[in-house]
Amino acid sequence: MAKPTDIRIVDISASTARYAYRAPVKFGGRVVTDALIFDVEVVVETRSGKRGRGFGSMPMGNIWAWPSTKVPTDQTLQAMVALANRVVAEAGRFVDEGHPLEITHSLGQSYNRLAEQVARELNLPEPIPRLAQLVAASPTEAAIFDAQGKAVGENCYNLLGPTFVNYDLAHYLSAEFAGEYLDQYTLRQPKPRMPLYHLIGALDPLTPAEVTQPIGDGLPETLGEWILYNGLTHLKVKLAGDDLRWDIDRMLSVEKVAAEAQRKRGCHQWWYSADFNERCPNVDYVLEFLAKVKESSPEAFDRLQYIEQPTHRDLAAHPENRMHQAARIKPVVIDESLVDFESLLLARQLGYSGVALKACKGHSEALLAAAAAQKYKMFLCVQDLTCPGYSFLHSASLSARIPGVAAIEGNARQYCPAANRGWEEAYPTMFRITDGTVGTEVLCGPGLGFRHLRELGISAS
Repeated sequence: MAKPTDIRIVDISASTARYAYRAPVKFGGRVVTDALIFDVEVVVETRSGKRGRGFGSMPMGNIWAWPSTKVPTDQTLQAMVALANRVVAEAGRFVDEGHPLEITHSLGQSYNRLAEQVARELNLPEPIPRLAQLVAASPTEAAIFDAQGKAVGENCYNLLGPTFVNYDLAHYLSAEFAGEYLDQYTLRQPKPRMPLYHLIGALDPLTPAEVTQPIGDGLPETLGEWILYNGLTHLKVKLAGDDLRWDIDRMLSVEKVAAEAQRKRGCHQWWYSADFNERCPNVDYVLEFLAKVKESSPEAFDRLQYIEQPTHRDLAAHPENRMHQAARIKPVVIDESLVDFESLLLARQLGYSGVALKACKGHSEALLAAAAAQKYKMFLCVQDLTCPGYSFLHSASLSARIPGVAAIEGNARQYCPAANRGWEEAYPTMFRITDGTVGTEVLCGPGLGFRHLRELGISAS
């Protein structure tokens, strides 16, 4: 079953960089003010003797991946970085050859063990959750996929069929996927352009009257300004989930501001998504929210494309949180709950009708979840972790290669533009937005589809 394109890891290293946000972002009752980016560089060699250097990068989004009430946020971040370094070391000791899907699947079996080691050494009062493990490991996974493509001289999304992969999807998912491979669930060329989803955080000012402390850096500071500046047509609204009146008012206020800005630019079609970040007590909260929004503004209701993760992420512990009624009105997608195939199956049982893919959960995990969601005819979207630079391009390449994904979320240009320096010059169609879309046609090169600034000789400073 061995393939000449199978790889072994020759060398691997990691580094970190920290960036302050230009403005804080609030979601799920928590506020984020900076980002620690974990970068991985790996060299691989194919069975045929070709070498390639790959890169992976991801923010260690501890506040989202591990919202602990027992461990301080600085310690959850410390633990995730320690785990990310353990994964790098584990990959460096990995001696088997195979496709990146196989290598990362094998590495994934070690994440719990490595997480337990970190938890013991740091004397943590609770285990590192699986979602945080996936985020910590994601840059290593991305680098391995990128490196194989660079070694072979081919885009990694075109190395997913039986010519390159040793096992079919039944090996990773279930028997109903026998004889199927990821090439059946991905595109051979990226979609040429895709709409950009703009985030509206709970602290973000909608109007000039709400700007109490101007940033004054030349970028927009209100929703209306952002719509005109980027030509936006897709708006993601962060909601409280535990304050129904506030959530309804926020949605209606967004509609009012958006409608005025869109009129100015002569735009008649735009859309929303609503993200409760698992704060709703039950489905009745969601149903009342939808009913009240529809009653007050049928236009805003019609523009709402989907609802994201309304109730607690631990589905097994809360089987009462069934989404069937809400999903009959709008697609309801899992995000924080989705950590493996079993969690996707449980979500379907509980009435979820869609899946939010994230590159930060691991490249293999995202591809496998995308295949399962397509087979089960679920709504698909790709979400962001305020990913700047390389990590945003990775997320965008995933979006552009998965059929059914209609838009790309990209928040770093709003909150962490300093981390995009250099990347704007290298990939202007992806970072300089004027018509509400990103030019994903450029994400067609070897590896993940794009080159690192170091490969291009461009400084990030």
